[in-house]
Amino acid sequence: MKLSNYNKALENLEKIIIESNIDGTYGDGETLVNNEDFPIEHEFSDQLYMRKMKMKAGSIVISAIHETEHFWFLLKGRILVCTDGETVEHIAPCYTKSEYGAKRLIKCIEDCLFINVHKNPSNTQDLNEIEKNIYSMSWEEHHNKKNI
Repeated sequence: MKLSNYNKALENLEKIIIESNIDGTYGDGETLVNNEDFPIEHEFSDQLYMRKMKMKAGSIVISAIHETEHFWFLLKGRILVCTDGETVEHIAPCYTKSEYGAKRLIKCIEDCLFINVHKNPSNTQDLNEIEKNIYSMSWEEHHNKKNI
């Protein structure tokens, strides 16, 4: 599996952050973060799953790898998003499409509110199953899903 230079650097940064165990950092690289500083809410509709996340100004997030194309909406705030070496500023309200295989570095400039809308064809409300289908936590996992 060949990674871009950007994805290699982002993976290395993620490992350094996890290993540093600095106060105010969250995540283990194996599960998605959901705590009082990064609260996640979940909603369901016919064949749709909506994930709502709040981020505080000054926070930095390294995302999981996205396994689907989907739309995401920034309803409040301002962020810088770097995907595969390209940085884009997003100012609410706005939306964009997330591409398959995207892993992002996000810098929150102002308090933010995100909404991600994913397909959920089985209508499951089992968050473990949903997250397994829409995210990978490593490039190896992503590669294995791609080859199934």
